[in-house]
Amino acid sequence: MRLARLTRSVKDLAVLLELFQRRNVSLVSVAEALDTGSAAGRLLLNIMVSVSQWEREAIGERTRDAMRHKKVNLQEFCGNAPYGFRLAADQKHVEPDAAEQAILRTILSARRCGKSLRVIADNLNRRGLKTLAGSPWRFEYIARVAKAS
Repeated sequence: MRLARLTRSVKDLAVLLELFQRRNVSLVSVAEALDTGSAAGRLLLNIMVSVSQWEREAIGERTRDAMRHKKVNLQEFCGNAPYGFRLAADQKHVEPDAAEQAILRTILSARRCGKSLRVIADNLNRRGLKTLAGSPWRFEYIARVAKAS
């Protein structure tokens, strides 16, 4: 196992090194020519883990930025389609779903009229309408759908 796989968190490494030090144990890696029994070895390990943590965070930032760019520029849809829409045949864009759009209009209209989330859920359930998962409507689902719209 490569030593960089030990942890990619500077904080976790500090905890491990402190535990090793308290128990008077050194971590030795022949592959990386590293021995945490010396100050130089601990420094080198800290640098390696810092670079690994930076790399992990940088990948996450680039991925998040790329997804945001696609979403803002409507190039490609990423994630689950919001209620009232479905993934188009090209698997990259969303298109309105007529049945869900009708329910969505009902929900938004009721909210504009001041109806509570529970009342809206009860009304949809009385009409026999189901959520995407096929379950009865609950106020939490109504809140999520209304907020996303």
